[in-house]
Amino acid sequence: MEQAVIVYLFPDVGDDWGVDLVEDPLMEAIDEHGVGEFDGHDIALDGSGEVMLYAYGPDADALYEVMEPTPRAVPPREGSYAVKRYGPADDPTAERVRVDLAPA
Repeated sequence: MEQAVIVYLFPDVGDDWGVDLVEDPLMEAIDEHGVGEFDGHDIALDGSGEVMLYAYGPDADALYEVMEPTPRAVPPREGSYAVKRYGPADDPTAERVRVDLAPA
């Protein structure tokens, strides 16, 4: 079964912020722990600065545990969150759990 963790990150940083500050450490952590694979990112075109990061593996909880410290270190702005999906993307019944990454 393919599970996923999708991070919706609003970084609270200056203009010199680059997605590689999060993407590279995520790839390394996921590879090092053998919990899945990092599949890339998207950047919102609406000017919000939102970055979406995608990772997949057999256990969304194990994947999130390895990923979680990286986006929290950016630090994320209020509204940043992760979604743990317990099943394939095309399954509308797959459980999804939202985890807030920034303090309210």
